Amino acid sequence: MFATPPRRRLRLPGVAWLLGALALAVWLLLRIGLWLWVGPAEAGWSHVPAIFLRGLWFDLAVLGYALAPLLLLHALLPARWSRNHAANVARWVLVAGVLFGLLFVSLSELVFWQEFTARFDFIAVDYLVYTKEVIDNIRQSYPVGWLLAGLAVLTLAVTAVLARVVGWNERPLSGRRRSVVLAVAVLWPAAAAAFVSVDQIGRMGNAYADELASNGWFTFVAAFRRNELDYDRYYLTIPQDRADKVLVNLGVERIPLAQAQPQPPVEDETLHPTPFKRPPRNVVLVSVESLSAEFLGAYGSTAGLTPNLDRFAREGFKFERVLASGTRTVRGLEALSLGTPPVPGQAIVRRPNNEHLATIGELLQQQGFLTYFIYGGYGYFDNMNEYFRGNDYGIIDRTDFPKASIPFENVWGVADEALFDNTLTALDGAHAKGKRFFAHVMTTSNHRPFTYPAGRIDIPSPGGRDGAVKYTDYAIGRFVEQARAKPWFKDTLFVFVADHCASAAGKTRLPVAGYHIPLIFYAPALLTPGVYPKLASQIDVPPTLLHILAADGEDNFFGHSVFEPEALTERAFISNYQALGYYRQNVLTVLLPKRKVETYWIDPRTLVATPAPPDPALLEEAVAFYQTAASAFRSGALTPQPYRGKTAER
Repeated sequence: MFATPPRRRLRLPGVAWLLGALALAVWLLLRIGLWLWVGPAEAGWSHVPAIFLRGLWFDLAVLGYALAPLLLLHALLPARWSRNHAANVARWVLVAGVLFGLLFVSLSELVFWQEFTARFDFIAVDYLVYTKEVIDNIRQSYPVGWLLAGLAVLTLAVTAVLARVVGWNERPLSGRRRSVVLAVAVLWPAAAAAFVSVDQIGRMGNAYADELASNGWFTFVAAFRRNELDYDRYYLTIPQDRADKVLVNLGVERIPLAQAQPQPPVEDETLHPTPFKRPPRNVVLVSVESLSAEFLGAYGSTAGLTPNLDRFAREGFKFERVLASGTRTVRGLEALSLGTPPVPGQAIVRRPNNEHLATIGELLQQQGFLTYFIYGGYGYFDNMNEYFRGNDYGIIDRTDFPKASIPFENVWGVADEALFDNTLTALDGAHAKGKRFFAHVMTTSNHRPFTYPAGRIDIPSPGGRDGAVKYTDYAIGRFVEQARAKPWFKDTLFVFVADHCASAAGKTRLPVAGYHIPLIFYAPALLTPGVYPKLASQIDVPPTLLHILAADGEDNFFGHSVFEPEALTERAFISNYQALGYYRQNVLTVLLPKRKVETYWIDPRTLVATPAPPDPALLEEAVAFYQTAASAFRSGALTPQPYRGKTAER
């Protein structure tokens, strides 16, 4: 294949130039493919020139970094080293290897785009840390062997054609040409570092167009470098004393910063009324993987996928307008345990120094509860076990489940029915000890590869997203019916909520509809059925549960109990690692790095976003929340505050 033909139509001075041309061609084809996938109308016809010109800008920047080592070798190595048969074979082997790598990464980008409608970002960086789970997930979801074989055949075919039409100019480089190549090797990546930044992405006002114009290799490295963003450095700020006053006026009770003086203890505090006939003794909080509200009949779906959750919504208390804080499980776990707005960068669950924070589990454990985090997967993933263990939860994950209790499992976890069976065992043990309990249960079945035990529902496995949703609903219904026979059932509140939605793609950075999640309270012996129609945030769940339990600690959260009688501020927080959204009064204020701000008017019926000028008051509120939350974590102030008089022991 690598034999030199008698005539050449094109001679190149070095292999770097061919590799650069191949990379540009593959990236262009990928960009065109993604553009067609999204749909030219969705990306905006007016953005087409910018998509491809900006795309070339980022592609050339990546090439500057990637080709610099080859250009340096070309400039510094003696010419005789490149004029023998072995060097010719080595060049073509390098071409084949790089081409295969380009095609493989492009295929990976297609898979990633299918899941997240984005170029590589923080999620892709996270996935590299958990290579086994991700590879096994891909193997169970796609015909990996056939895909790799196809890439190999395509690589060899293209390389064979190139070997017949491309040759190398093997004349020795003159001193002047060596200097030019050396200068290009040094100045090209230097110019890329100086003039090309990930902050240049996102200037077209259409999230699809912005993603298409970027380069996955570039965004991956940028995400790796910016895993943790310093709020004060990158985002709009206001004086902290002003931020504190804004939060106090909005009813935020938590002491924002470590140096603030604690409020004096209150000997007795009258509890505000709730829909409960009496406070529950126990809580089981089930956070369901990727359960968008749109999947449930209780929220308008006609697909019939969630008969059990729909029934619980009718017989229990349904929250109409709850928004998730983010787009990943760790962000949901952060909101549901810590009740704080999403800080920029990685979720607190994944960060160092996140132990003994003012989580609902830590607060209830101090008041006599047995607290659990129960997960159907391996809890080392996303640092979940370390976070919850460091905040005084008892940890139970798939490694603790008896083999006989697991009828089915895939790479992400055991079937949800097995998770709930083992949850029942743990809760029976807590009840036998005479203890109140709080259990946070995290499901896994509603996750690609969407596989589950056969014969449970009428959609065969793997059943795609619809099948996974319906199976998870089946497992939840089975769990509640089994719990109904337990002596602790009548005293227990079951909370069903999503960690995040199945997708948060849209034309804007933070499409509000992509954050709408279900929240259902179910406790037939305790709760008067009803509907909560107001806007609420995922971070309001912890203080609301403390309020319902008549337990101490509501003032530890940036969220608030939705059952407070005062005229509470209806607002929600949504994010995607870098974009921080504050949604209030049908206005979405988005804080971005480099102290940029975007504002949208949100149609209250369709949730369609229209660009709007910033509202100064809402912008100040957004900054106050996010700035103070980031400062509180960084300074170590997200720790439990002194008790104010209430107690959960009865």
